[in-house]
Amino acid sequence: MSLAVVLQVQFIACSGNEDSNAPEDEFNVNFRLPTSIEVAKGGEYTFAVHEGGGEIAPLTSDSFLLESEAGITYICPIVSTSSDGFTIRMADECETGYYYASIKRDTRKKNLGQLYISIVEDIGIEPDAGTTVYGIVSSDEGPVANVVVSDGIEVTRTNEQGIYQLRSEKKWGYVFISIPSGYEVSSSGVLPLLHCRLKGSASTVERADFSLKKVNQDSFKVFMLGDMHLADRTSDISQFNDFTADLRSYMAAHSSERMYAITLGDMTWDLYWYSNAFSFPQYLDIANKQLIGLQMFHTMGNHDNDFKARNDFDAATQYVNNIAPTYYSFNIGKIHFVVLDDIDCSSYDGTESRNYRKSVSTEQLNWLRKDLSYVDKNTPIIVTMHAQLFKPASTAGKFEYDHDAVNSEALLSILEGYTVHFVTGHTHRMFNVTPQDEITNGRNIYEHNSGAICASWWWSGHLTPGVHIGEEGTPGGYGIWTISGTKIEYSYKATGWPEEYQFRSYDLNNVSFSTNDIPNCPASVKHSFLKYAAAYPPSNKNEVLINIWNWNRNWTLTVVDENKKKLDWKQVNAYDPLHIAALTIPRFNVSTITSAPNFITASYPHFFKVTADDADVDLTITVEDEFGNVWTENMERPKAFSIETYRKK
Repeated sequence: MSLAVVLQVQFIACSGNEDSNAPEDEFNVNFRLPTSIEVAKGGEYTFAVHEGGGEIAPLTSDSFLLESEAGITYICPIVSTSSDGFTIRMADECETGYYYASIKRDTRKKNLGQLYISIVEDIGIEPDAGTTVYGIVSSDEGPVANVVVSDGIEVTRTNEQGIYQLRSEKKWGYVFISIPSGYEVSSSGVLPLLHCRLKGSASTVERADFSLKKVNQDSFKVFMLGDMHLADRTSDISQFNDFTADLRSYMAAHSSERMYAITLGDMTWDLYWYSNAFSFPQYLDIANKQLIGLQMFHTMGNHDNDFKARNDFDAATQYVNNIAPTYYSFNIGKIHFVVLDDIDCSSYDGTESRNYRKSVSTEQLNWLRKDLSYVDKNTPIIVTMHAQLFKPASTAGKFEYDHDAVNSEALLSILEGYTVHFVTGHTHRMFNVTPQDEITNGRNIYEHNSGAICASWWWSGHLTPGVHIGEEGTPGGYGIWTISGTKIEYSYKATGWPEEYQFRSYDLNNVSFSTNDIPNCPASVKHSFLKYAAAYPPSNKNEVLINIWNWNRNWTLTVVDENKKKLDWKQVNAYDPLHIAALTIPRFNVSTITSAPNFITASYPHFFKVTADDADVDLTITVEDEFGNVWTENMERPKAFSIETYRKK
């Protein structure tokens, strides 16, 4: 190990009060204190002194003092000095942390500044020339080889001794590991400790070690947690408690299985960082208390960026300081996971305009190419990012790009040859793209745009308790991915409902809306409600509308009436009637509004329409997914339409 970087040093501990009244005076000592040093327990450390630059080393009769943040002062004898530097000896009691350094000469003391001291074990290497970050990855069984390590720009992996070296310019100020298959890292609350913050300047050589724990990951579950938008408003905290209670209940019922979670961004809401003093620390406090024992990998959303920033890097600072790197990878079992940041805030101007682009930066694409160079093509890849890659087209069942097309093609080109599942959030709605959809251009690509935990930004449950649904009727909830080897199955769990709750039906003979539903709405705004009235006028056409929120083209729908007649169905874009009744009408029915409110019902394509022979004929609706799960409703008609019909009990 290089003596210039990691030297064995020893301290003598004394009372922090001994020199508290010592006079500070100038004397003939001048050198640059490094921002951080790495030392092993017991031994010596040599500080460099450059006489040509006017620097002057202390005398051997001086004392080098280190005061911890707890106020304990360690007296460090200066054991040797020369024109090139001086060496101090430290005590075994010294622990990793920040210290204030000073030189003491007789009764005088000269403050030098603060440095970070990392107590490390000697791993017996001297870093190569140009290396700025290095370390060892180990478990209880010893060093772990072939672990991929990155600073977000450069990518390498550990050798047979578990040692890595990076020529890092430390742009992001951290280094992270791609947790290898069959291992876990320890946690700080819900956060897995997969990255290490760097302390030194770009030219400072520093060490960052990682510890792993060996586990069995032959099979496991991953919870996909879409937009939470916690901001201490619209009763979001109490509604979030309903979600965590539901998730804990599910986990208890599957306690023999290994479980993880990945958020899909927008855990917080940047506007309310300032107006409500609710940001990442408050979010983590809730998550750490309510989801104890669950490791949650995080994806960054647009509302997890600081809108007061003026560039992409600064916008991410609070997220990076509190949560995780903005992009990284890890492995669980036989699956490689990649987390990307597809919110480009380069055009932020410090205002609430939040002028972002849905795009994966060239920097990330370059990193991803390097990361995947260590991943076999037979390994399935799950990529999480906040904003959707695709979006439903105007024709029901069709899709188009929702990212920049050139950027998206570059991303898909890097992933060429892999089976890839994109899991995204952002829309607060649901859609699924499969390799059979034309937009994938023959690639083995899926996108699962997951429903939001907060549904309609917590508004529906706030205005109409017991009806917690998104703009297109998807219940607030979370994805459950069950993985065994390379076999992947996925489902969606509605908060507060049994797992069998996978669709909702409406007897349209009993569904209608008009401006009479919003008597308090100003006349100047009522026209914005007319699209809902036009979609659902009084009718006796015997049509039935079915909302299957997690539908993809590999699912099947069968509708049979009580006379065993099979009814043909048609996929349509539609407004969810329950969302209109539970959220849109209360939002419009306010005398003080001056324009159409936010978060109102949106038209979406996961709806299916059938026509029955008459108003009284009952239907059996059967939905089956690609994994053989079957859900059935015996629909007795006429079926009443009211909030009470559909309210969560």
